[in-house]
Amino acid sequence: MSRKLMMERLKQITFKNRIIAIFLISSLIPFICLGFISFYTINSILGNKVEAALQNNLNQELIVLENTLNNINHVSQQLAFGGGTNKLLEELVHETESYNQIQLRNNIKAELNIISFSNPNVGLIMYYYPEACTYDFENFRLRSEFRPDQLPLMAKYSEITYFGPHKSYNGSMNQYVFSTMRKVNLPDQDVYLYIETGRNALETLFAPENRKSDSRRLLILDNDGRIVFSENEGAFPVSSMFPGHSSAANVSSGTYEAFYWNKATSNQGWSIVSLIPKNELNQERNSWLLQMALIFVVFIFVAVITAWLLWKMVYNPLDKFNKEIKTLIQTNTNYTGLTKIPEFDYLLYQIRDMKTKIWDLYGEIERKEKRRADLEVEKLLYQINPHFLMNTLDTVHWLAVFSGHEKIDKLVLSLNKLLSYNLGKMGEATTIGKEIQALKEYLQLQQIRYDFQFDVDIEVDESTMGLSIPRFILQPLVENALYHGVSDEGYIHVDIKLNQELEITIQDNGSGMTQAEIDALMLDESKESQKVGMGIGMRYVKRILQANYGERARLEIKSEVGKGTIVTLRIPVTGGEQAL
Repeated sequence: MSRKLMMERLKQITFKNRIIAIFLISSLIPFICLGFISFYTINSILGNKVEAALQNNLNQELIVLENTLNNINHVSQQLAFGGGTNKLLEELVHETESYNQIQLRNNIKAELNIISFSNPNVGLIMYYYPEACTYDFENFRLRSEFRPDQLPLMAKYSEITYFGPHKSYNGSMNQYVFSTMRKVNLPDQDVYLYIETGRNALETLFAPENRKSDSRRLLILDNDGRIVFSENEGAFPVSSMFPGHSSAANVSSGTYEAFYWNKATSNQGWSIVSLIPKNELNQERNSWLLQMALIFVVFIFVAVITAWLLWKMVYNPLDKFNKEIKTLIQTNTNYTGLTKIPEFDYLLYQIRDMKTKIWDLYGEIERKEKRRADLEVEKLLYQINPHFLMNTLDTVHWLAVFSGHEKIDKLVLSLNKLLSYNLGKMGEATTIGKEIQALKEYLQLQQIRYDFQFDVDIEVDESTMGLSIPRFILQPLVENALYHGVSDEGYIHVDIKLNQELEITIQDNGSGMTQAEIDALMLDESKESQKVGMGIGMRYVKRILQANYGERARLEIKSEVGKGTIVTLRIPVTGGEQAL
């Protein structure tokens, strides 16, 4: 889509839609920005702080488990390499008398009970004979046949083997325990010491029934990353490889299918893994998103309603303005009420005031048109006498020709031409050439009329002859110079030239005027101008210039008593157009 077409479509959007769009954009942008910031903050909390907390808890559980295993490892070392119990076992093997055998067995059990009592984290203790698949000296009753080959192997070393969480063989408890088997240091005997963790040693860690409200599940991995214990057999079956295990030992968290996992690895190489469903970890985030979505919908609804109310607040006054404008030229009656909004009511008052003035202007125009029609009739009546006078002068002209009176003929002919020119509409456009020709006719009449001699020098730039100026503008100024300044041997100079504007200069060498007389002459009050004797002609020139050019035309008078007067007109030339 071109930019021009897009701009055209934007121009076609209504004022109502623009208000709603602008209001929605200005309202929603802060809300959306706040939403993104909140989402980023919550996501940061869930992704960093919650994960860090889970990892810390898992590390604490690993420490507890390592301490427990170290404890049973320490006990196994005492029994497997200690002198007391091993010596009793050697004596029991070589003893043949029943009484002494019973006595030795009781002593061995007493030793085991002392060790079990002094180590509360130790549970079932017994000796296992792999060749006969039998056990002896157990400190608790076994719940079932002892099968060490079925125990989940967690880590195996040269001297000791660790088994992962499994149901205890202790018949007095039903809990998950860890266990170890260590070969006893006895000559000529294949005997292993079996030890389980005690009651409640790992109850909070491996007792899912005690944390039903906690959806977290645990895995135990051997040194190779194989699952030896799983609280989620469906997704992580025992004996399978853990998907998050890798050669990179620093990988401690990740995702697999619908779970987030955290892993902590012990110093021996086995690991403990915590599983949390993604939907639970994202529950707070999803809850926040749902709340924000609901708030967003409500916000949109409120914003649209608010924008609509704002539009109605603007539309109702506009409708009143529309009705008021429609009746503007039809009637002077106000049909609409006020908007009850001060700013709009002020504009409505202005429109009604304008309406009243327009109707007053209509009435004034009607009155002027009626007066104009009357003046046209009156003008026709007045034109009868000037035409009759011109016809009469034309008859006198021919009589003078036939009678041989050349001076009378010349006077009558000049008067006839001057009257013909001056009877045109005052102030209408003419040319410099025509105005100069009429001025020459006027001066010829004045030279015949007056008995004193005066010289008139007319200097006109040829390029100005066709320029348009108002009619009858030179004669009044020359007439003033002639009547009020020039006497015998008088001199009048008319200069017309074109620079950036048309400049007309009329200069005489008459008696001149004082500055007070010039100021009075330039006033527009007829009484003041008549006092200096140049009122009618000067007022006419000033008003014609004002009517045709406004402030663009200038009239200047410079005079000195006893030396003469200079009158200068500066008239703008609009585009250099010439009158036809």
